[in-house]
Amino acid sequence: MKKVGTSKPTAAATETGPAGHLGTAAQGDGRTRHTVARLLLERGPITAAAVAEELGVSPTAVRRHLDVLVAEGEAYTRESSPRGRRGRGRPAKLYLLTESGRARFGHAYDDLAVAALRFIAEHEGEQAVREFAERRMAALVAHHRDALVAARTPAERAEVLADALTREGYAASARSVGSGEQLCQHHCPVAHVAADFPQLCEAETAAFAEVLGTHVQRLATIANGDAACTTHVPTARLTDPGQSPDSEQTSAGSVPKDRQNTAPIPAGGESV
Repeated sequence: MKKVGTSKPTAAATETGPAGHLGTAAQGDGRTRHTVARLLLERGPITAAAVAEELGVSPTAVRRHLDVLVAEGEAYTRESSPRGRRGRGRPAKLYLLTESGRARFGHAYDDLAVAALRFIAEHEGEQAVREFAERRMAALVAHHRDALVAARTPAERAEVLADALTREGYAASARSVGSGEQLCQHHCPVAHVAADFPQLCEAETAAFAEVLGTHVQRLATIANGDAACTTHVPTARLTDPGQSPDSEQTSAGSVPKDRQNTAPIPAGGESV
């Protein structure tokens, strides 16, 4: 990737030639800003310094792009938590995408999907919506079942599932925590629909439990206003996928506070 904001001035700042040169520079800025936005999507909440390090550009250039995203309503900031702070001084500023920022990565046909599900609910009942959600998730995981079956540990299966979800557009990642594995989906292509129809989140949670071979606990969802969809996968003896272990799930990721403290996981689905 071409570096911007280094010791040499950028083309946009120095070019005085034909308009085409300025257009090229603007296009380059647009591509870089899109890359910065995607990193916020996949890694957020994240600091400007971490973005700069990941992309290999100067912090000054990254902050310029972040400032534009914030000004345009596509990103917002919050302070880092005290427990993650190093040393004294002002807390680090964390950047996340807004719903408007997420929309650039695809919320197509949301209104149509909501209208269609409402029609199904009105004419066929809530159970029909639930069956639709279950069939949708069954089709999604079916493409990756062989790889999931081959993985024998909770960590391996969580990683395989994260890779599978990423290929399906969910920008997922997984990591080990004290009491198991934490699966994070940093993007949800159906978040707006799931906000009205929590059956989609419930079916997804049940599908995770089935393919992982252990019960899981949904801690947060984008549809419920969290930064990421976060699922806790406890360390347990795995069964074969298809045995449908009990899953702990809640509507659209809304989890009672007394259950949110069952594992040392950041509230709201912090970055993995």
